[in-house]
Amino acid sequence: MGSIEAMAARCRNWGRWGADDVLGTLNFIDDAKRAQAAGIVRSGVVFSLAQAFDTNGPQNGWRRRTNPVHTMTDTGLEAEFGDQGFPHGFGGSDDVIAMPLQCSTQWDGLGHIFDRGHAWNGRRAGAVVTSDGDQVTGIQTAAAHLVGRGVLLDVGRALQEQLGLEHPELPDGFAITPEHLEATIAAQGATAAVGRGDILLVRTGQYARTRRDGWGHYAGGPAPGLSFTTAPWLHEKEVAAVATDTWGFEVRPNEFDDAFQPLHQIVIPNMGLFIGEMWALDDLAEHCAADGRYEFLLSAPPLPITGAVGSPLNPVALK
Repeated sequence: MGSIEAMAARCRNWGRWGADDVLGTLNFIDDAKRAQAAGIVRSGVVFSLAQAFDTNGPQNGWRRRTNPVHTMTDTGLEAEFGDQGFPHGFGGSDDVIAMPLQCSTQWDGLGHIFDRGHAWNGRRAGAVVTSDGDQVTGIQTAAAHLVGRGVLLDVGRALQEQLGLEHPELPDGFAITPEHLEATIAAQGATAAVGRGDILLVRTGQYARTRRDGWGHYAGGPAPGLSFTTAPWLHEKEVAAVATDTWGFEVRPNEFDDAFQPLHQIVIPNMGLFIGEMWALDDLAEHCAADGRYEFLLSAPPLPITGAVGSPLNPVALK
């Protein structure tokens, strides 16, 4: 499998788009790629790929990540009793939400993970992210760029028969290798081809199992996910971003006993790759399996939260 340091050097994109770059692999999505993506749409069927943002979410407090807290600051009761101070019977409601930016469906920004004290493009981690937030690659820099051709690789479904699975859901701890990704592409056909500028969605099926059996250890526990060995594959394919239906994107437990999230350590600070986690891919996967088309227009911009190192979102796939 090789060392983390050797893999980082092999997949490193530092300087590829200049010393001042803040977009990393999003540079692969150009105007022509977006125009191509728009031409994919045929039926107009749309899918939200977001999990819910509510108090019944998966978070368990690890690293101070909690589920959203939704509070009403004005309700219909105040309106009924005329307590809101508006004339002529006007009333309304208002609310506030407090949550970590990565508590549900989200993007990891380029300032989220460091490698040996370095952030994306070789910058000093401490010079990028300070107590005031990400001063260089804040998630707002990506707000207009995450729209393009989406491709779903439903690995759970593609390997179901081979692995003898009751449901199209990979078991926890299953490491998805480049060979598994290529086998899925071959099984799904031409519309599943993955290349430069694509936004790749990988369905393991863990979220479907979680919805059936309960959250359990979904947040941070064992999970199927991408193997460390997929780093060169992602690099060579020149994908713009990758998202999965799991909490951590890569296989857990990790493949190195003495490492934590080693694939993150390669792809974010070294490759400049945007990672999405906790996406809801099941409804889209069912439709793709039914019509045999695994490509779609994907609109998945982060919220332009200045200086944030991640963002919640409601990604939308249009077929």
